[in-house]
Order: sequence, then C-alpha cells, then structure tokens
Amino acid sequence: MLQDLLQPPHAAGPAPRSDEPEPRTLTERAYRALRHHIVCGDLQPGQRLRVEHLKDHYGVGAGTLREALALLVSDALVTVEGQRGYRVSAVSLDDLRDLTDTRVRLETEALRQSIRLGDAAWEASVRGAFAQLSAAEEGGAGRDPDQWERANRHFHETLIAGHSSPWTRHLLDILYRHGERYRHIAIRIGATPGFDRDVHAEHEGIFLAAMARQEARAALALEAHIRLTCDILTRHATEAGRPLRAA
Repeated sequence: MLQDLLQPPHAAGPAPRSDEPEPRTLTERAYRALRHHIVCGDLQPGQRLRVEHLKDHYGVGAGTLREALALLVSDALVTVEGQRGYRVSAVSLDDLRDLTDTRVRLETEALRQSIRLGDAAWEASVRGAFAQLSAAEEGGAGRDPDQWERANRHFHETLIAGHSSPWTRHLLDILYRHGERYRHIAIRIGATPGFDRDVHAEHEGIFLAAMARQEARAALALEAHIRLTCDILTRHATEAGRPLRAA
C-alpha cells in the first residue's frame, strides 16, 4: 500500500477527460445520448425515466440502459428512487447558486494556477481556443449553438489546462455540464432578452487578462462570467413571481 502512495501523480486520481471520441460501447453511446437530451432539456427535470420505454428509443437492451443511467446518477443528472426507478434531476435556484459558487471557487483557482504555471505551449493553446471561440461567436444570434457550446467548453478547459490537477478537472467537467443545462433552461424560458450581455466581450476580457498574466483580473472576469447565468435566471424567476421551471 505504501508503494501505491509513492506512484507518480498521473497514476492516481480520475482518468483525464479526452475530447470524447466515438463511443466504444453501447453503454457509452446510450449514456452520451441520454446526457445530451437531459442537458438540452429534451428530457425534462423531474421526468420519470422508464427503462422499458427508453430502451427501444435508444436502441439498447434494458441492462445496457440501466448501466447508462447509473453513470448519469454518478454525474448527478439522474436520481434513483429505490424501487421506484429513475428520474431526471430537478432544477432550482438554490441548486444553481450552489453549483455556481462551487464552480467559481474551483475554476478561478485553477485559472490562477494555470496563469502562474502555464508555459508557452499553454499560452499558444489558449490563443488557439479563443480564436476558435471568436469564430463561433461571429454569427451572433444566428450562430450554430452546438458549435458554440463545443468551442466555449474547449476555451474554458484550455484556460485551466496549465493546472495539473485531475480531480479539479474531473469535478469541473461535471459542474460545467450542469451549468450548460441551466444555460439551455435560460434560453428555453426566454430569460435572456432585455438583459444586457456581450458574451464575446466577457470571453475577451478573460483571455486578455490571462495572456497578460494578470491572475487577479482574469479570476474576477471569469467569476463575473460564470455568475451571470445565475443572475439572469434569478432575475427572471423573481420578476415572474414563480419558482424556476424548465419550460
């Protein structure tokens, strides 16, 4: 056991997340499809997930679908109710605030560490990711949402890539997915119109501060950027006078 503790750092902790190549198993394929439909809102918060119905829709057996649902339980996107089966995890402003606070703590510290430790290769990768994101944002309201989401995720992951903590990246991967879910909810309920937001300017502010190695400024810009979805949905729910709903 002592020998295990002396292994190199990369031998422990969660496996590094890849850029998600094509799924290699039926379970992985079903897991990704279900995850996408939950995050995008096609499967609604609180919706019952009946294995006997979903297995045909996703083209897998009941056992394979249960394995995929178990993975989603570990991601906190699905809850299991003993003998009553599975449900899509609920949404609420309290959950969003907790999610946002946790992500801010982890991601801003990871960005600070990346700015301190990042080498020329890290800097070049951030520049490339920002250029890719800028191209995806050029279309404005008519942009491809899936292309933008991929570029946005890549930009955020690249920013913290100089911080060699597999656990931080693993936890942020889960938190980012939940944040993406709330962004889709904001779009679906029309919470964004009338709220003055220039997402590209937000990204540019983070990028310029990071490239200038101004870690405090970069961290503040990143925090404001992360918190804005929570602020938008809180304002919308307050003005509507009702709890957060997905549709």
